[in-house]
Amino acid sequence: MAKVRTTAITSNILIKQAVDLLEAARHQAVRNTNSLMVFTYFHLGRLIVEHEQGGNTKAVYGQETIKQLSKELCKKFGNGFSQRNLEQIRTFFLIYRNRQKKLPIPQTPSAKSSLKSETAFQASFAEVFPLSWSHYVALCRIKDTAERSFYEIEVTQGNWSVRELQRQINSGLFERLTLSKDKKSVKEFARKGQLVEKPEDVLKNPYILEFLGLEEKNSYTESDLEKAIINKIEHFLLEMGKGFLFQGRQVRFSLDGEDFFVDLVLYNRLLQCFVLVDLKIGKLKHQDIGQMQMYVNYYDRYIRTKSEKATVGIIICKDKSDAVIEITLPENNRTIFAKEYKLYLPTKAELKRIVE
Repeated sequence: MAKVRTTAITSNILIKQAVDLLEAARHQAVRNTNSLMVFTYFHLGRLIVEHEQGGNTKAVYGQETIKQLSKELCKKFGNGFSQRNLEQIRTFFLIYRNRQKKLPIPQTPSAKSSLKSETAFQASFAEVFPLSWSHYVALCRIKDTAERSFYEIEVTQGNWSVRELQRQINSGLFERLTLSKDKKSVKEFARKGQLVEKPEDVLKNPYILEFLGLEEKNSYTESDLEKAIINKIEHFLLEMGKGFLFQGRQVRFSLDGEDFFVDLVLYNRLLQCFVLVDLKIGKLKHQDIGQMQMYVNYYDRYIRTKSEKATVGIIICKDKSDAVIEITLPENNRTIFAKEYKLYLPTKAELKRIVE
């Protein structure tokens, strides 16, 4: 019996190791394919631009050149090289052409390179263009250079899928984060992405909760909102910002025999602090702010350790009065914030008007 059990355990270990190996190989194959595709399209875009413009971006666009090239490539390689796709490839090169000097020199078809040099080539190219072709297609649709740079940094650091990238672009993440920033801060966003050093750095205005699937109406309750968030907790944490971890819902603590419940308790590993979230479907009242102040005080005095930073409280509400918030909280407040939420995606134009 013992021998059978040992054999079964050995078999399970073997299966797990084999699965891990094959999944790692598959993942690496996908990465290599993506890198090769981006590399190929970058240089194909270069060939198109150099042929039709002599490398001069101010020259007249040669529509006929792309039309003829598309016809020949589709005949030889299939429909993946439509006129529209070649225009995207051309645009990709024009936007990122300044990275050409950072790229490794490509091997010619006749070159006999070792596996080691080929691996080094792929690695160095992936450092310059770490994303998939689909990511770059989405990024190339962004006209503003600073905004495009910001999203490229965020998608690389956050390992966003193309779908998540598109959602963040559509919800105006860049505009919401830069709403209260000066020009210098916006330039830092474009150069470094979102740096999280203090509680204000993770706040957006407003939070966009369209992924919850709730209708834009007043008949649902705070409990409905909470349940919807829990059902979509992964999306909610991404919307909250960088470094958030979920700890619990309706977390109870007691004072003098009376129970209190925090709607959502999160932890931010970058700020190294607890983040308490209270949900309000109506207009924010001064009593709501006082309640959150009590929650924060309790966590600061009884829950957090000496190595952790001050607890942050965020009240997510349907409507708020900045005057009420300002007069209720201390002048030096740095830990309690009230932010509105929207159940629909505002247009990029609407967000840009707010920013401007």
